[in-house]
Amino acid sequence: MATLLIVHHSPTAATAALTEAVVAGASDDVIDGVEVVVRAALEVTVDEARDADGFLLGTSANFGYMSGALKHFFDSTFLQLGGALSDDGSAGGGAGGRKPYGLWVHGRYDTTGAVRSVQSIVQALPWTQSAAVLEVMGDVEQSDLDAAHELGGTVAALLMG
Repeated sequence: MATLLIVHHSPTAATAALTEAVVAGASDDVIDGVEVVVRAALEVTVDEARDADGFLLGTSANFGYMSGALKHFFDSTFLQLGGALSDDGSAGGGAGGRKPYGLWVHGRYDTTGAVRSVQSIVQALPWTQSAAVLEVMGDVEQSDLDAAHELGGTVAALLMG
């Protein structure tokens, strides 16, 4: 059975609502043969991350960057997940990979920096972006929740045997 690891930092009601919708989409009854594991970003173990077949990442946008909790997830797992480093120690260009991932970001006014910061790290992992990034600003509307549900379902469906 494939494992989809949902790693999130959901400190606000808006971000938590998006997370719940992503989880519901990934856990939809039409998804078969995929175990969905949901972890707060500060609670993910290296083994859980290494054993996952796909990832969904969620974060709030904080001061133009991803949340510190999601950054901690990357800091504590990057090399063990096959992350590539450049000569200067920054995330290097990875060789690509087969593990699908998706990302959702909630911000009050802007999500650009948060998305860029996640993608700059993920591009050095053996993962492949498998769905458009869901960027939500301001209040969360039903259409945002629907898009989050679809994001969860899309990445989970890619793992079905």
